[in-house]
Amino acid sequence: MGEQGEASKSAVRVIAIANQKGGVGKTTTTINLGTALAAVGRRVLIVDLDPQGNASTGLGISRSARSVSSYEVLLEAATVEQAAVPSNVPGLDIVPSSFDLSGAELELIDVSRRTGRLRDSLAQCRTPYDFILIDCPPALGLLTVNALVGAQAVLVPLQCEFFALEGLSRLLKTLERVRANLNPSLEIQGVVLTMFDKRNNLSDQVAADVRGYLGDKVYDTVIPRNVRVSEAPSFGKPALLYDHQCAGSKAYMRLASEMLRREKGLATP
Repeated sequence: MGEQGEASKSAVRVIAIANQKGGVGKTTTTINLGTALAAVGRRVLIVDLDPQGNASTGLGISRSARSVSSYEVLLEAATVEQAAVPSNVPGLDIVPSSFDLSGAELELIDVSRRTGRLRDSLAQCRTPYDFILIDCPPALGLLTVNALVGAQAVLVPLQCEFFALEGLSRLLKTLERVRANLNPSLEIQGVVLTMFDKRNNLSDQVAADVRGYLGDKVYDTVIPRNVRVSEAPSFGKPALLYDHQCAGSKAYMRLASEMLRREKGLATP
């Protein structure tokens, strides 16, 4: 039993969903990718590390169900298992965010191992998740650094807009600093283009530029601008539950499929 538990635990893949810029579809990608992975039989945990708590709200987690949150996990006042709550998606749990998280960066400044708190808590988790997705805040502070130290890889949602490459180059420099000083094994799992508008020539140009810059690190799947995806969080549901037939939901299913193919390729000797 112990050996099987260790084998399951060692197989978990921890991926931070990060971008220093807000409004790029980071939380939307986290909850819908998590839902899509759960839909194909993977056991998924989302860690909501954004004080705004949008991932928690988007999965229908009420404020009253957030008495134990990612804040307590970071401060080592609770374990991941104690904080995790089931979502309305079978196979998908979430460690919710709470208002307390907004003060966590100040509280962590003077504590020991302040950049490795999340990594250590995740390492103690015995629930056999296949994927742990960390929804990062749109800033490079101690919360995001904890996510990058605790993750094996980073998935970068990138909005198809004029300054996309400029923001991406800054993010890549940040990741390089984290790799050099805190987490040498951190890798870029991929870049996913979001809010793609096929009627807009700029979207095509940005996509071409990003692919020219990063090559096959950029996912083939692009996430379109989609009203149904934007509406879903206000109903406390991922888009895949709100309207599984809409273009955005189908795109996130394709993204999950492409991610699993990439992950399988990484595991091949």
